[in-house]
This record gives sequence, C-alpha cells and structure tokens, in this order.
Amino acid sequence: MELSKKEIIEILKSNDKSIFKTADEVRREYVGDGIHLRGLIEFSNICKRNCLYCGLQSANRSVKRYRLSKNEILTLAKKGAKDGYKTIVLQSGEDDFYTTDLLCDIVSEIKSLGVAITLSIGEKNFEEYKAYKEAGADRFLLRIETTDENLYKKMHPYADFANRRRCLYDLKRLGYETGTGCLVGLPEQSVESLADDILFFKELNADMVGIGPFIPHPQTPLKTQPVGNFELAVKVMALTRVILPDINIPATTAMESLREDGRMFALQSGANVIMPNLTDEFHKKMYEIYPNKVSITGLELENKISQTGRFIVSDSCGFRKNN
Repeated sequence: MELSKKEIIEILKSNDKSIFKTADEVRREYVGDGIHLRGLIEFSNICKRNCLYCGLQSANRSVKRYRLSKNEILTLAKKGAKDGYKTIVLQSGEDDFYTTDLLCDIVSEIKSLGVAITLSIGEKNFEEYKAYKEAGADRFLLRIETTDENLYKKMHPYADFANRRRCLYDLKRLGYETGTGCLVGLPEQSVESLADDILFFKELNADMVGIGPFIPHPQTPLKTQPVGNFELAVKVMALTRVILPDINIPATTAMESLREDGRMFALQSGANVIMPNLTDEFHKKMYEIYPNKVSITGLELENKISQTGRFIVSDSCGFRKNN
C-alpha cells in the first residue's frame, strides 16, 4: 500500500486504532500466520560508541563488561541449533577485539550447523561486510534509530549519520537481508520525523524492521526523560507492515517491557518474528541496553503464541520470500 508522508502523519496523530487490524490483515495475507524464532546471542557488551540512550555506552562506568570467547559463542549456537532454532543472531556492542578473521571463523563454524546467521555488530567498512557475507552470514541488522540528521547527531556523539546510511546501502549491495529500525519516543523527536523513518524503510527496501519504544536507562544522560509511547511505537510498526507488506518484523522485547502483553499485541498488529535470548543467565543480565528487559522461557512463549491463534515455524529459516 502506498501512503504519503501526510497520510502517515495523520494516522500517527489520530486516535483511530484501525491501523492495527489493517496491519494484521496485511501480515496474514503476505507472510501468513507462522512466527519465526531467531535465537539471540549477546556475545559482548563492550562498545566504543557513546549513544546517549544506550546503557552500554562507553561512558557508562557502572557496567560490568564481558566478552564471550569463540568457544563460548559456538557452544551457545550449537545448543540453539539443537533446540530447533533456524536462525542464530550474533549481537554485540561495537567491540574491535573481534577481528574480521575471528568473526569469519565464528560465522563459518555456526553456518556448518545448517542455520541462517544474522549479525548485529554495528558499523563496518565494505570489505568487512563482504568478508562476513562470504563466510556465511545471511542477514545484518543495523538500526538507523532516527532519520532526523540533527536528532541523530544529538543522540550519537562523534558518530556520522552519512556513514550509518552508507553501511545500510553497502549491506543491500552485498546481498544481505538487511534489517534496520528506529526508536520511538526519543527526546525532541517529532511525528514528522517518524513518518520520514517509515518512508526511509521503504526507500531502502529493508528486509526486516525492528521498532522499539525508547526506555530511559538510569546510567545515561537521558535518565530523566519520559518513556516512549507504547501505542505510538506499535503504530509505527503497523504502518511499516502496511507499506512493506512482505518483510519480517519482530515483536521487540522493549514492547513487553512497557506492557505485559506488549509482544503479543505487536504480533496482532503486524509482527511475525520473535527473538528469544539464548545468552547464558550470567551474561544476559550484563547486556542492559535499557532497564527491566523481559526474559521468557520457550514454554511460556509457546503458550502465549498459541493464545493468539498463531504457530511457530519449525522448518524454515524465514527468509523474505519476495526479496
């Protein structure tokens, strides 16, 4: 469905909630009732960036930092594959300890398990992205967070907005299934800029889009800012589904952190992916991008999903069909 910026803004500002039902119908038509699970491994919480909203920012001295070894990562990945996950997601802060050769070795060994691999490790150059792809990586997730360049600069000290965009287009050129997304509720963010975010996802022809409400972390400069609006975040997600009907959209953990049924509500408003956390309990607690992250067991997840009339896809890696 084609929507103009003006139409998107009107829906975002409106109290009309019919967009949720519309997005659910579009999701059913284009990607079906199956829910794809991606097993997430958070392998390092060390980050050289200083994004103002993130609990892992380099300036936060209260974080207990960690890095998982290659063997630790592979052990978690093997367990995930054995438990039936068809996609393993490797996520970290921007940690230069993991060289291209080391990451390629890890990707190659995980690929031999017969799974798809998603990387979420930040900004790299073209040759690095190319090497990961050749080693077996299938997808890459790099959220733009906001397409408002002035707001981006405020939220990301010393980062380069143009480079962020360059990374996303490099990933598309290299044939990755490319994921991006935005935070909803950042200080000074306008509804107009959220509309631009949605139109950027369309321009990029993103294959996956993750939308999350802003949740202030107490150890960051934004600690006193208000929490992002849950309903507005779901509206942005629903509009993304309507405009990019065949893509993969996760029901993000942040939504459940704000509302007990947040992820299930998202699944009924256009989402079709959930990313359970496979990281061990000891390290999982240290990967605190925002506070009060929700954790859920596989059985609890299955029970919740069954209540929505949906089912977990167990025989597919969940690639975008019409890419």
